[in-house]
Amino acid sequence: MTAVERSLDDLIRSVGKLETQLGAGLDIRRVRTDTDHLRESLTLLKQSVAAAPPAHRRAPDVEMVPISDAPYNSALWTDAQDEGLGSRNGHAP
Repeated sequence: MTAVERSLDDLIRSVGKLETQLGAGLDIRRVRTDTDHLRESLTLLKQSVAAAPPAHRRAPDVEMVPISDAPYNSALWTDAQDEGLGSRNGHAP
């Protein structure tokens, strides 16, 4: 969180320098407004984290399914094609 705050402070200073160089046109005002919103959002985020620290979640257990190296029964592939819809005549219905 501290690193984000420092980066945002650097961004705000940089926008200030840019505003000094370019003047207070519409585009720079929009960027200034965006940086202000970022500051507000970060403040809200810090407050919510302080109020309810995130719970340490464990990744859900994943059931491993073994797959045999034995060849598949060729009857499984009857009427199948490598590409397309797999119809008997090779054309879409």
